Amino acid sequence: MTQQNTAFEEQFGGIPAVWLRFGAFEAAVIPSIGANLVAFRDTEKGYRYLREPNQDDMKEFLAAPAVYGIPILSPPNRYEDGRFPWNGKVYQLPINEPATGNHLHGFLHDVEWKLEGYGSNDQESYVTLSQSIGEGHTFYKYLPFTFTVTLRYSLSSQGLQQQLIVNNTGTEYMPNLFAFHTAIKVPFAPDSQSSDYTAKVTIGQRRELNERSLPTGQFQPLTPEEEQLKANGVSPFFAAMDNHYTAEPQNGRNYMELTDHRTGDKLVYDVGTSYKHWMIWNNNACHEFFCPEPQMNLVNAPNVEGVSAEEIGLVGLQPGQLFEQTSRLYPIAARK
Repeated sequence: MTQQNTAFEEQFGGIPAVWLRFGAFEAAVIPSIGANLVAFRDTEKGYRYLREPNQDDMKEFLAAPAVYGIPILSPPNRYEDGRFPWNGKVYQLPINEPATGNHLHGFLHDVEWKLEGYGSNDQESYVTLSQSIGEGHTFYKYLPFTFTVTLRYSLSSQGLQQQLIVNNTGTEYMPNLFAFHTAIKVPFAPDSQSSDYTAKVTIGQRRELNERSLPTGQFQPLTPEEEQLKANGVSPFFAAMDNHYTAEPQNGRNYMELTDHRTGDKLVYDVGTSYKHWMIWNNNACHEFFCPEPQMNLVNAPNVEGVSAEEIGLVGLQPGQLFEQTSRLYPIAARK
């Protein structure tokens, strides 16, 4: 039976959350932990499309929120020695990955976000969350720029839409670097196995990474399996992956498509063309989830020389400027 379209506050694993329901779809977002959208489901089919935290034991989620749901990263991924050169100045980020001596994943994925509002109508169920960065904010402590970030999630007959808006409310040119560490559940259908699945991602070239997981400036040839990933699809667990690729839109779209060959159902993650890079991580080919991560900038981009800022996604916003990008997760049902 189809659910009533609604939006309401209720806990997820003992933590306050906002739940959205529209038709057969259901989603949950946790404002207090990075505005992480931790669940997206089809309740009629029993499908769970994201790697959800265990609601009976949230300790692992609280310790590592970046590997569940859809966490927002800014500035995303790694920065060598924590150095962040920008517009003639060099800022120092904390070294929070001792094994590599880098800064990792920025300051927005584990902080509390403001719940601006939620609601439901005949067209959608939605929630809006915001983050205001200024004096006193952890982000500002290391990168002293004043701006707001707004995330709007909505469920409709067309699946889950994510809208990201960044507004430079300060007086300086600021870096505008974002990514989403999206954790896709494999299998998403309860009676399927991970071996039933193939993934396609609009990757281009693979960037070589050094022992500190930083780009060397060189590209590596794609393996036959990576060529399949780019073309018609391959198991997302064909090898242990923590790989950095350029994005190469196909037919005007930048996307991941995951197919369950047992049911014939597909999940599409259409991320938009502002994300010029993909990170793909599968937790040592764990056969439980993988992360196709849309990322605006090259890893360590502020420290890369000799390449245009546009090519590596080292982009920014002038005072008063807005940036907006919309992404969507949606299923395509098997043809009968």
